[in-house]
Amino acid sequence: MIPLSIPKLEGNEWKYVKDCLDTGWISSAGSYVTQFEEMVAQYAGAKYGVACMNGTVGLHISQILLGVTADDHVITPNITFIATLNAIKYTGATPILIDVDPNNWQMDLNLLEEYLQEHTKIRETESGLFSFDNRTNKRVRAIMPVHVLGNMGDMDRLMAIANTYHLEVIEDTTEALGSTFNNKHAGTFGKLGVFSFNGNKIISTGGGGVIVTDDEELAKKAKHLTTQAKVSAMDYIHDEIGYNYRLVNVLAAIGVAQMEQFPAILENKQTMDAFYRKELNGVGDIKFQEIPEGTSPNGWLFTFSTSRMRELLDYLNANGVQSRPFWMPMNQLDMFKDEFYFHKTDVSASVYDSSISIPSSAGITQEQMETVVSVIKKFYAS
Repeated sequence: MIPLSIPKLEGNEWKYVKDCLDTGWISSAGSYVTQFEEMVAQYAGAKYGVACMNGTVGLHISQILLGVTADDHVITPNITFIATLNAIKYTGATPILIDVDPNNWQMDLNLLEEYLQEHTKIRETESGLFSFDNRTNKRVRAIMPVHVLGNMGDMDRLMAIANTYHLEVIEDTTEALGSTFNNKHAGTFGKLGVFSFNGNKIISTGGGGVIVTDDEELAKKAKHLTTQAKVSAMDYIHDEIGYNYRLVNVLAAIGVAQMEQFPAILENKQTMDAFYRKELNGVGDIKFQEIPEGTSPNGWLFTFSTSRMRELLDYLNANGVQSRPFWMPMNQLDMFKDEFYFHKTDVSASVYDSSISIPSSAGITQEQMETVVSVIKKFYAS
């Protein structure tokens, strides 16, 4: 079976993990944590990085840092991995779901702007200017764009909209390490960006995340909150509610080794993306995710749409090509079905019903890609 998406562990992972074991530095303190934070931040072009247990907790902490409360709304696209919505719910905030663009599958910025124009009003409060939802009278505190599948929409326009309506921007860049828009790296447009290093991501620490920011105070606060809000190196004194969210040294060691290999892995992913697009172009009714002008995606997980998605899914998995359907839209999940969903034609539903992800491992070989393409072509020829 050609796997869907597994990590490439062919660098110094064993060496650095052994160093942790040999020295006893396996928990949340250790030099590899700091090194990993610095490597990710430097690669993304951010000043600071704060490592955490996973991308989900990074999104949770980021909202706390920017003042999101249970009395607020947070805007997010209707198509995303569930972690985005879970992180919003951890704060007690209420999500507002925006349908996605039919071509690039990112948040539809026309709909976003329409929602804010027609369904919110800007008011001055003691804390400043904010948008408030007309239906609920709750503050719309933040927007969490998701760079779906490592692709990116028009971030310049999104930032302009956010500024107009006084929204904080937290980028869910959990899939987008290596992706850029107009040569600016994902995660560096808003005040905070969050990367994930789960087992299926472009590089992996098994489980892990990094929050990036250019704001020194936010970085310090993020490190403080993720370390149980402990204020003394000696005494067990804590000054607020904190979280046991720090990444451990042994996993950060894997991350350092992965970052050392990342340029080669990214090149392989982008080569894979180009190969699939070339070889599958015109096959059946396959339609690719559109790459907007100015965007250079990382090619994390190759996904396309076809009216025969379920048939193709069964065929590929029965013939040694591991494949998966796309994420179910958030409004179709029981726990989120009553959340406000702003849409016109429900593009999310059609994208979900027709989209399939095919093998995209970090170390995928030319032979594996050729096999995947061959099996897909046989399906449509039958």
